[in-house]
Amino acid sequence: MQLFRNKWTPLFLSNFLGVYNDNFLKNCIIFIAVGWLLPSWLTQSQLISIVSASLLIPYLFLSPLGGRFAVIYSKLAVFRFFKLLELPIMLIASLAFYYHWVILAVFSVLLMGIQSCLYSPSKYSLIRDIGGEEGVSFGSGVFEMMAFLGILIGTVTASVISDLSYHWLVYVFFIGLALFGYFVTGKIKAKELPEHKIHQETINPLSFLYNSFQFARKYENVNTAVFGASAFWLIGGMLQMNLVIHSKNVYQASNTTTGLVMASVAIGIALGSWVAGKISGKAVKKGLILIGLVGMSCMLFLIVFLALRFELFVFCVFAMAFMGGFFQIPCLSMIQKSDLGRKLGDMIAYLNLVTFIFVLLGTLLFSLTTYFTDENSFAVFAVILTICIFVILFFIFKSAEFWRDTKEIFRT
Repeated sequence: MQLFRNKWTPLFLSNFLGVYNDNFLKNCIIFIAVGWLLPSWLTQSQLISIVSASLLIPYLFLSPLGGRFAVIYSKLAVFRFFKLLELPIMLIASLAFYYHWVILAVFSVLLMGIQSCLYSPSKYSLIRDIGGEEGVSFGSGVFEMMAFLGILIGTVTASVISDLSYHWLVYVFFIGLALFGYFVTGKIKAKELPEHKIHQETINPLSFLYNSFQFARKYENVNTAVFGASAFWLIGGMLQMNLVIHSKNVYQASNTTTGLVMASVAIGIALGSWVAGKISGKAVKKGLILIGLVGMSCMLFLIVFLALRFELFVFCVFAMAFMGGFFQIPCLSMIQKSDLGRKLGDMIAYLNLVTFIFVLLGTLLFSLTTYFTDENSFAVFAVILTICIFVILFFIFKSAEFWRDTKEIFRT
């Protein structure tokens, strides 16, 4: 097919379809299943929290195992195997929606979280195998862009279908997307390094975290990049949670309007990731990290200290998300660019684990801030601004090369 002649297309499309299906399933439960007859011990808000956690919890316990799969087996084979498993999982989800079995629906989300976690290191490691060392910045940029488009479109599709009476479309999307995703994954072609059949790394999460940190210290900027990419998700998670409160309390926005504000975040990150990849070309532009962080901080400063009209607020949120793409892509590219060989799979699993910890930390900070400030959303934005400033200082003092690269970008 003409569509798959470009070497990148199958990987990018596979990533989009996988993320889309995860978020479509999750949001179908949030928008549709909350209206079912729930058990007496389960409230609607608890259901939403459990569903959201079900996609993330597997990364805490199973990331080391996903890294092992990416080291000792063919990454393409791992990716295709777990995409095949998506079919029976979607059948389970379809059964749950047909009979309105909410527990089975949540279980299907948990299975999707496990499946995504176990093939994630293999999937991300294929960026370098397909594009080579010179293609990691472009590949990472478009890869992340497709992921955020998957989040955005999956959420919007679920919300639209929830308002229709044709809920049979849910089954069509579940099964159809799983089939198409498996077909697309089969079109990926990559030149992999030989597998490491003897893999000494532990699958105990705590031991894996410590061993990976020590291993990453041997390679320049790998731990720094893991910290940066994880900080991006901490900031993004806090922003997403706070937008709901801020839009409703400050601007009295409706649910639909609040959803559009949140959609602007996904669009901004996707666009920023793509632009960062294009600017970087065949190199890793470390200076984009500070440019992105300073841009994010400026937008947050305007939100915290100025009484913005709603339109200007949305623009600042979009601009912050756009600059977030500039911050994230060089961090991911530095990990891909390091000469890690087959250990790249373990480092991606390490990144997934640290990211999950940072997301939990962001949730804790959000909860504490709203608790002690009586849900003052401006206070939450101030905390996010403080985190951005801290991360800026971290990169400046970590190595002078980040500041030098920033100045070089402006000179060119």
